[in-house]
Amino acid sequence: MTQNSKKNKIENIDLANAIRILSVDAVQKANSGHPGMPMGMADIATILFKKFLKFDASDPDWPNRDRFMLSAGHGSMLLYSLLYLTGYKDIDLDQIKNFRQLGSKTAGHPEYKELKGVETTTGPLGQGLANAVGMALSEAMMSARYGRDIFDHNTYVVAGDGCLMEGISHEAISIAGHMRLGKLIILFDDNGVSIDGPTSLAVSDNQLSRFKASNWHAIKCDGHDEVSIELSIKKAIEDPRPSLIAFRTKIGFGSPNKQGKSSSHGSPMGEEEVKLIRKNLNWEHEPFVIPDSILEGWKKIGLRGREARENWYQVFNKSRHNQDLKALFSGKTTDNIDKLLLNFKNDLAKNKNPLATRKASENALKELTKFVKNLVGGSADLTSSNNTLIEGQVPINHEDYSGSYIYYGVREHAMAAIMNGIALYGSFIPYGGTFLIFSDYCRPAIRLSALMGLRVIYVMTHDSIGLGEDGPTHQPVEHLSSLRAIPNLEVWRPADSIETLECWQAAISKIDNPSVLALSRQNVNPCRLEGGDINLSSKGAYELISNEAAQLSLFASGTEVEIAVSAAKTLNMENIYTRVISVPCLDRFFKQEKKYISLILGNLPKIVIEAGVRQSWDSILNDTDGFVGMENFGSSAPGQDLYKHFNITAEKIIQIAKSIINKKEQ
Repeated sequence: MTQNSKKNKIENIDLANAIRILSVDAVQKANSGHPGMPMGMADIATILFKKFLKFDASDPDWPNRDRFMLSAGHGSMLLYSLLYLTGYKDIDLDQIKNFRQLGSKTAGHPEYKELKGVETTTGPLGQGLANAVGMALSEAMMSARYGRDIFDHNTYVVAGDGCLMEGISHEAISIAGHMRLGKLIILFDDNGVSIDGPTSLAVSDNQLSRFKASNWHAIKCDGHDEVSIELSIKKAIEDPRPSLIAFRTKIGFGSPNKQGKSSSHGSPMGEEEVKLIRKNLNWEHEPFVIPDSILEGWKKIGLRGREARENWYQVFNKSRHNQDLKALFSGKTTDNIDKLLLNFKNDLAKNKNPLATRKASENALKELTKFVKNLVGGSADLTSSNNTLIEGQVPINHEDYSGSYIYYGVREHAMAAIMNGIALYGSFIPYGGTFLIFSDYCRPAIRLSALMGLRVIYVMTHDSIGLGEDGPTHQPVEHLSSLRAIPNLEVWRPADSIETLECWQAAISKIDNPSVLALSRQNVNPCRLEGGDINLSSKGAYELISNEAAQLSLFASGTEVEIAVSAAKTLNMENIYTRVISVPCLDRFFKQEKKYISLILGNLPKIVIEAGVRQSWDSILNDTDGFVGMENFGSSAPGQDLYKHFNITAEKIIQIAKSIINKKEQ
């Protein structure tokens, strides 16, 4: 900001400089971090928080607050400084001083649930931008359902050059423009600097033209002129389209030797440069010392939204939707879901016809949506293949946000990250479909949903070579093991209709982790012939066929359970007594009590059957056990031919079983 004689401008400079100095001091003390972005964006953040952002620091969870987040998560000290200065109770000066240290809430990149006021975990560039699309879409959906007198707020996201270079940014801005999400505003830190040097080394995009082509309102602004900043934000709020404001900023603003240079991006400024910054900014205070007058000014900003919040709660408490909304935000809309669907489950047991588990999933969704009204589905242009749209479900579009289904288009990565934003908003349970092979496109966002502990459900069909003729480009082989390797992600692979229902029930009832439902294209015969009120799949693995005289255990998931059952019948007839363990979710199984795990694993030789690679099963297999599955990529042919070609058959299981028993008897 340009300093002059007007008092309010001097105060704004001081407010902004408090952000700069806190950021510089924290990074310097940690000897690690990114001071440049907070220094460059401090003026914009000051005007936004002081004059526009609707929030109350005393109530960080106010549902109708504006959302503010950093897609450029490396500039985390911008957010931490703002939270501390405005008076969030969850953060104090000691947390600032312990930036990036073990046990501190002020992690190197913002982490959801660590601090109130951190709306999402960011760091991988572009993710926060797509999360913001999900939050803005959620606001539009809630407003359409419950009225603009209850839900009417903006979503602001700080994005840098790197965020806009990432491919996910194109997917996210494309769908946001198509959906006309007019309450979404990107604050673009257009500083022209990347880690390698000037952005001109790698990119020459005209970002304003790019956004305008996707139906955005896009303007540029001097990021250090408060009048221009205020005017540009006002224009963005008033425009009915989503908005990009390209703030031309100087990275490391205030640093005599590093301003505008990549050297200010990701390293401490250095003791001597910190002294020069203090002198240049007329900041005569010791490290981490904020003068009372400046701190008081920021605290007033933090309370600026209190009256609006109190007025909102008066409207909310009188609303006929009050109890429904409390249930939505409590996450309790799935209570008693097993009991509510018991009759449907028992009816499934009466149907002995073969059925693909993707179709069984559609049938389960038909019943679930009768009771769970906050399910919001979608697919990445594979709706009819994923079976994610059920009869009566209304798609969302820019003219009507009251529906419950999203056509994401061929944007798998953005779909996954947008679903994270929807889940973060707190009122909906998102599910989205694609082929399991394309989980590779979704993986960065899936990993973040697991890291944040979000209830997001990924419906991933065509889960093996069983999909057939589309060939190895579309046949997932390593994907089950790859996804199981992500901590706090549960991968469910049901064997039939009853297990599919149980997997849905287990996934939807778990509020602190995401789930993948890996579903078949091909039909499978039912393995579970009885219903009942116990969700056997919810433990991850259970004994499907027991045998007190068992000499061998067969472990299988999904469509291969049918093959294991067939093999077990033959083996039992030949006096090789065999038990069958269905394993719909290996991840959930390993969370059970040791006694249950030991009971299921037993001490017998094992054969695992799964049409994927062996890797994730090695924890239960030893050198004398067997594995029937894939060792390489698939091929193009009818699915049943591929199972024979790759020896994933009952005959192969029987051959290995006999070999194991013979060796044991020798």
